[in-house]
Amino acid sequence: MFYLLNILIQMKIILNNSILRKTLGPFNDIGFVPTMGGIHEGHISLIEKSIKSNKKTLVSIFVNPKQFNDIKDFKSYPSNIKNDLTILKKIKKLDFIYIPKFKDIYEDKKKSQIKIKRKDKILCAKYRIGHFEGVLDVMNRLTTLIKPKKIFMGKKDFQQLYLVKNFIEKKFNIKVIGCKTVRNKNKLALSSRNLLFNKQELNEVEKISKTFLNLRNKTKSINNINRFLQKLKKDLERFFNIKIEYLENRNIKNLTISNKYLKSKIFVSYYYKGIRLIDNF
Repeated sequence: MFYLLNILIQMKIILNNSILRKTLGPFNDIGFVPTMGGIHEGHISLIEKSIKSNKKTLVSIFVNPKQFNDIKDFKSYPSNIKNDLTILKKIKKLDFIYIPKFKDIYEDKKKSQIKIKRKDKILCAKYRIGHFEGVLDVMNRLTTLIKPKKIFMGKKDFQQLYLVKNFIEKKFNIKVIGCKTVRNKNKLALSSRNLLFNKQELNEVEKISKTFLNLRNKTKSINNINRFLQKLKKDLERFFNIKIEYLENRNIKNLTISNKYLKSKIFVSYYYKGIRLIDNF
């Protein structure tokens, strides 16, 4: 508690909605970076973009239980507030950190009416039933509370960015800014879930990531990219001992299936050692 109070004085940490409203009331140019903690260089890059673009920047840390379709996944999600604060306090010009409790986010107990459209029940939405309804609900609540001018989100969770951007920009006078995926020196996309691996497992995940990235170049001369990916899927599963949920090439504008190299991305979700990872390239 003493550690948290000491950091609070330095960093303007906001722990409830009453303080949030009083603190943010005078400001109308807030950049917002929503996180679930496990702060890494990817989050830091989002924060730095917000600081350059807005007069004030707020980072939230909230592990939202309503976007988890698997209780085990929720309970195992890496969470270390003390470590997150240690990292965040080193960022110059970061104004506010909002660490709400469940009751703060869901103070309006009205049941969400948000539904994902049938055409959007693809990729992660197909395999994580209710996940994006939970994401859109919490982003709706956070946006209503914080009233930011811009929201900054990474492109690693591309489908999440796509759905949040369409939903938030349609409902609020706010821009949702998609930012480039940050990777480590071995080309692995930074993710809080990477903290769940030991060093040997992380090395293997890096090899898997490099293999998927190399696929992108190989599809330049392929006529039917998705047929090629489906044929390759079982070989990749056997070779790396992974379970692939989806491996698909889709248009980046509307996420429809595409067999063209241009204006598309390969999207993948797979399990390694029981941990689910996603990427796009």
